[in-house]
Parts: sequence; structure tokens; C-alpha cells
Amino acid sequence: QVQLVESGGGLVQPGGSLRLSCTASGSIFSIYAMAWYRQAPGKQREFVARITSDGVTNYADSVKGRFTISRDNAKKTVYLQMNSLKPEDTAVYYCKQVGVPPYWGQGTQVTVSS
Repeated sequence: QVQLVESGGGLVQPGGSLRLSCTASGSIFSIYAMAWYRQAPGKQREFVARITSDGVTNYADSVKGRFTISRDNAKKTVYLQMNSLKPEDTAVYYCKQVGVPPYWGQGTQVTVSS
């Protein structure tokens, strides 16, 4: 049974930084692409960033240049470094193991507010 556990969310002021982590268990982590999504109140879940098994990354336009996705296969962990945070980045952030079927974590809240 695959489990994904996110951590690292919290309250941060505009312009601040946070690093989210997502650790997998029960998975051959290294062979899967991993992704981060987010869902703001009243909105649909949206794509944030993705990293392939060999480290190729892509980002939503709204976070490009501010967020960085990375992975440590030995630790079965994917990270999302978020810099220059804006109030509109406020959302619950979810990690996803990309595959058939996909697996999702439970989410971690990020709030950007002064």
C-alpha cells in the first residue's frame, strides 16, 4: 500500500519561503514521476510542479522562477522549495505519485498572510 505524507506547511508572510516535503512508503519511489498540486478554498485543484524519475522538471507559469521541485530517491522524498511567496499561493498542497493508479498525500496547508 503506497502512502505519501506531506509536511512543512505553515503560516508565512508575503515574500517569505517554505520548503514542503513528501515522503513515500510502500512504493518503488525512484521509478515514478512525482508532482505537487494545490487547492485554494472554492477553487479546483491545480498543477504546481512535476519531476520525472530522471529529474526533468516542469512548472505552472504562476510559480515558475519562484518554486523549485527536487527529489531524493534514497530518502523516497520529493521537495517543493517555495520562495517569494504571495497571498495567492495560499492553498492546501498535495503531492502525487504519477502512475496508474495515481496516489495522493493528505495535503499540507500553506497560508501566506501578513
